Amino acid sequence: MKLRKIPRKLFQLFLQGLLILAPISITIWTVFALFSWIDGILPNLVHNLAPSVIDIDQFGSPKRVPGLGFIVFIAIALFVGYISPSFIVSRLVDLADRLLERTPGIKLIYSTIKDFFEAFAGNKRKFDKSVLVSIQAPDVWQVGFITQEELHEFGLQEYVAVYVPQSYAFAGHLYFVKRDRVRILTDISSADVMKFAISGGVAEVDEQHPPQ
Repeated sequence: MKLRKIPRKLFQLFLQGLLILAPISITIWTVFALFSWIDGILPNLVHNLAPSVIDIDQFGSPKRVPGLGFIVFIAIALFVGYISPSFIVSRLVDLADRLLERTPGIKLIYSTIKDFFEAFAGNKRKFDKSVLVSIQAPDVWQVGFITQEELHEFGLQEYVAVYVPQSYAFAGHLYFVKRDRVRILTDISSADVMKFAISGGVAEVDEQHPPQ
């Protein structure tokens, strides 16, 4: 009997080790892949602009200095963020924005990427009003985020736009639902709601108590 329990015990130990190693390994791999991708931009860019500045390795690719591209990328982002409030830079950014917004073909790509980033981190953040929404049945609720509170341009007066994220994916669905089928979540942060939805409901949620 004891011999029969050994494979089951080994399988349980394997699952336990997998539960510990998988999140750590995937996180490290994701950070490393992002770091390597950003780090590889600078040598290729400098080589294309000034081929004599960077030498070529034995494989015919520009030599890379580990970490340099990532540091330069962060420095440029910080510099642009620092000078962006200035009058001249803001006018140049507005000019480039209008130009890209009016260019056929590029407009779709630019506006989609811009709205996506602003929805998460810009001044027009959309995923900051988490809700429970009833779509399929009156007694079935899904986690979502109100992205538009007025839908007059669609001819809908009593409706709001609710984005419902999918579990274990960066995709989701957009629904137009009546206001009475939406419940605003006030005791849970939007970040925790998004984490809870993407994790399939297994992530822990910290209740946020409003200030007295």
